[in-house]
Amino acid sequence: MSTTYRPKRPGRFFEDFSAGDCYEHWPGRTLTETDNIQFSLMTMNRHPLHCDSAYAATTEFGKPLINSGLTLAIVLGMTVDDISLNAIANLGWKEIELTAPVFPGDTIYARSEVLSVRPSKTRPGQGIVTTRTEAFKADGTVFMRFVRSCLVPARAQVETGHVS
Repeated sequence: MSTTYRPKRPGRFFEDFSAGDCYEHWPGRTLTETDNIQFSLMTMNRHPLHCDSAYAATTEFGKPLINSGLTLAIVLGMTVDDISLNAIANLGWKEIELTAPVFPGDTIYARSEVLSVRPSKTRPGQGIVTTRTEAFKADGTVFMRFVRSCLVPARAQVETGHVS
């Protein structure tokens, strides 16, 4: 007897979300000077505050700052397992707020709240999940907030093979 093996797909589907749900994303991530310099150079961000310690020492911060594009990318990545592991697409980010500096050596964490969940008006078996994510350092300092919407399939749509 031959059967096709299909592992259980991890992550949440549309019907697994409810407004008000909260997720503590784990693990955190300690950011390094190497992370910062490589990301800054890879994205062509030549601002000396990210890659020139002598220059950074003359600023109000007194040392290099982690590139905010890097913190946004890492915090977004932290949310994937809980929010968008099965998403079809990210639909947008808004209200991105940077509220405190992040430095090499800081360990960061994130948590998200589901703001709204609604079926798609144009894509049956799929829905839009909107979340607010807050990122904070190990000492509790909140350094970033953003709202994100993503398109997520219903479990039945995936199980019947209508979405990859």
